[in-house]
Amino acid sequence: MTAELFREDATLSACKARVTQVDERGVQLDRTVFYPLGGGQAADRGLLILADGSELEIFDTRKGVRPGEILHLPAAGQQAMLAHCRVGTEVTAQIDRLRRQHHMRFHTATHLLCALVPYPVDGCSITADYARLDFHMTAPLDKQALTAGLARLVDEAHPVRHRWITEAELDANPGLVRSMSVKPPRGQGRVRVLDIEGVDLQPCGGTHVANTSEVGAVIVTRIEKKSALTRRVVLGFAPLVDSAS
Repeated sequence: MTAELFREDATLSACKARVTQVDERGVQLDRTVFYPLGGGQAADRGLLILADGSELEIFDTRKGVRPGEILHLPAAGQQAMLAHCRVGTEVTAQIDRLRRQHHMRFHTATHLLCALVPYPVDGCSITADYARLDFHMTAPLDKQALTAGLARLVDEAHPVRHRWITEAELDANPGLVRSMSVKPPRGQGRVRVLDIEGVDLQPCGGTHVANTSEVGAVIVTRIEKKSALTRRVVLGFAPLVDSAS
C-alpha cells in the first residue's frame, strides 16, 4: 500500500520514497505525491529522481487493482532508466507543479460551480487546460451569469478545507453526494469531504487550493445541451490581459 501524501497536503510537490515494486504495470512506491487518475481529475506527471541525479520521467499515474496501489507509469523510451529502479531503491518523487496547480484551481472551481447550479452532476473532467461538469437538468443556463458568480465566490476568499467522516455519517446525509457518475469510495470506514466554508460541502478525494481566492480568474467558455436532461458547462482560465497594450 502506498501512503497518499496528496490527500492531506496538496501543496507538496516532492517527497522522498522507496521503490516497493516494479513490473510491466509501472513503479510502486511506499509513499507518493503523485495523484492517480480518478474522480474526474487527471493524473499527475513528473519525475522519479534517483540518488545519482538521473531521472525517470513519469507520464501518467493510475490506481492499481488492489486497494492502496498507485502505479507510476514511465514515459516511452524509459526502459534503460527503469532498469535502475529496483525494489528498495530510494528516489525523490517530484510532480509537475504547474500541472498540479491547474488541477487544483480547476477542481475547486467546479465545486464553486456546483454551488451556483444546484442540480446533480452526471459527468465531470478536470484537466490542466479546462474543466467541465455535466448537470442533470433541463433549465437553461446563462454563461455570463455563471462567470460573474464564480468571480464573486473567488473574490469572497472562502477557506477550503478537507476532513474525514465515517461511512455511517455519509449514509445519514445522502444529500452530500452530488455526483451521479462518481460515487465516494467505500470499504475503508471513512470518506474524505471537501468543505468550502459557507459555499459547498461534498465528498471529494481530489486536490484543491486552500482558499477560493487562489482559483484566480476562471470563466465559463461554453454551455452545451448534451441531451434532453444534460447541460454541460466548460470552464477555462481567463485570458491574460497585456498591461502594455
